[in-house]
Amino acid sequence: MSGVILEARGVGKGYGAHGNVVQALRGVNLSVKGGETLGVVGVSGSGKSTLLHVLGTLDRPTEGVVLYEGEEIFLRDDIELANFRNTDLGFVFQFHYLLPEFSAIENVMMPGLIGGLDADRARDMARHMLERVGLGQRLSHRPGELSGGEQQRVAIARACVLKPKVILADEPTGNVDNEMGGSIIKLLLSLNEEYGLTLVLVTHDLSIAGRLGRVIRLSDGNIIDEN
Repeated sequence: MSGVILEARGVGKGYGAHGNVVQALRGVNLSVKGGETLGVVGVSGSGKSTLLHVLGTLDRPTEGVVLYEGEEIFLRDDIELANFRNTDLGFVFQFHYLLPEFSAIENVMMPGLIGGLDADRARDMARHMLERVGLGQRLSHRPGELSGGEQQRVAIARACVLKPKVILADEPTGNVDNEMGGSIIKLLLSLNEEYGLTLVLVTHDLSIAGRLGRVIRLSDGNIIDEN
């Protein structure tokens, strides 16, 4: 395992204004090493998703700093952050957010096309990644023609196609049954091992969290436990 790739220092996040601010995160300090698998658990409203969104630069913190490989990432402008998210980060959510009018391979091509790859190269990379997640026979199927588990595998392929350094997963098994959820976690862990990517995964399921290398527990916007 390499050195620290991702760090939060005193990160707070509040929503609202004029005395009606809801504090979702309160001075969170967190370091994540390259190649690590980290679970984030806690009850609903504890700040899990907010933390993931801030770490993923989808939301700016209202206090504190977020560092990627030692760089204060929010010093970049919005365009630079968008490029960073596309190339260095991969996102997997509870709902797959696939584009329904496009096939599986076209969905997985999107990060490459956005990143400036030519269509042939993007297609080759997407095909390889879909084969890697077990969907080599489903390339031309649209999301509506796939099962829930298959849709989530397409979303994982899309997140991993550019070999990002960090995968941020928010309840990736929350919309499938237990058996399929187990296979999705197994897939994410195998990708972590194969590509050396860092995995930060929010879950309410303690059995899933227990399969990860380290677990932190949030309560009321604070880290209250770590093991």
